[in-house]
Amino acid sequence: MDDPATGGGKPAPAILDVRPSPGPFSMPVSRGLFVVLVLVLVAALFAAWIALRNAQNEVSLRVGKHLADADVALAQLRARESDLGNELRDAQAKLALLEARLSESQAQQASLDALYRELAPSRDELALNEVEQVLLLASQQLTIAGNVQAALAALQLAEAKLARVDRPQVVPLRRALARDIDRLKAVPFVDVAGMSLKLDQVLSTIDTLPLARDERLPAAAATTPPPPDEAPWLRLASEAWAEVKALVRIEVSDRPAAPLVPPQQQYFLRENLRLRLLAARVALLSHDVAGFKTDVTAANAWIKQYFDTRPKAVQSVVATLTQLAATPMPAEVPDVAGSLTALRTVKATRERMPAGPSPNR
Repeated sequence: MDDPATGGGKPAPAILDVRPSPGPFSMPVSRGLFVVLVLVLVAALFAAWIALRNAQNEVSLRVGKHLADADVALAQLRARESDLGNELRDAQAKLALLEARLSESQAQQASLDALYRELAPSRDELALNEVEQVLLLASQQLTIAGNVQAALAALQLAEAKLARVDRPQVVPLRRALARDIDRLKAVPFVDVAGMSLKLDQVLSTIDTLPLARDERLPAAAATTPPPPDEAPWLRLASEAWAEVKALVRIEVSDRPAAPLVPPQQQYFLRENLRLRLLAARVALLSHDVAGFKTDVTAANAWIKQYFDTRPKAVQSVVATLTQLAATPMPAEVPDVAGSLTALRTVKATRERMPAGPSPNR
């Protein structure tokens, strides 16, 4: 094989370069365009770098501002946290003080409750004490004043108080109260105040009542003077006849002659009658039935004997005294000794019971 480089063998065919030959302006145009492109690219890169730098600066400024705001907010938060911590410590101190005071108050309340339970009586004991006071008042009304109605009202009040207690221990007391209430209801009602008022009215009329002697001595009739033209002898005869008639008086009476009371004894008669009526009023207020009836009957008899019974004033006094003497009055006022005895028995039984917690305390 022939080496073409040595020119041996067949000669290689010649290669023709058919590329156009550059003109006189082709090379400079390509280079300028390239330079322009490079400059534009560099300018674009520079502008992009400037924009990126500005963006970075703006971002840095914003970040710095946000960081500054965050630092300020953090400082405020720390200050607020410090204030809250101080307030929390103050609140904890106050709470501890309040808890201490509450514990002290609870201890004092417990001590007061224990002292109250030791000293204060139960509700049942209070009710029994009130009933005892009411019964004592009723006993005084019956013993001193004989006021049955007031004593009956007191016993009914005591019964109402015991009804709220509702304990088996007070059943005997309630039975005794019921018996005493029935006994007081059976007593007839006596209007002592009204009877005393009627006696006062009679006492006020004693000085105005006419005596029986006054009706025996009527007032002299007025003599008519003789006419002036009458004859002297007729006038003399008339005067003589009048003197004769004055010497003799004829009286017809349908009742026994009244005792004549001398003028010096009239005052004592009226005062004795007044004392008798006052004694009757004292006996009425002290519930001395026998003494009251005796004094009223005696005063009524005196009025019928020594006073003129025909005037309406005397008749009214006699009717009043007769009505007072006939008024039914109880010979004996019952007492409440049974209720008082039952009450003391209940209290003694409660005192003997062992001390323990009461449900009504």
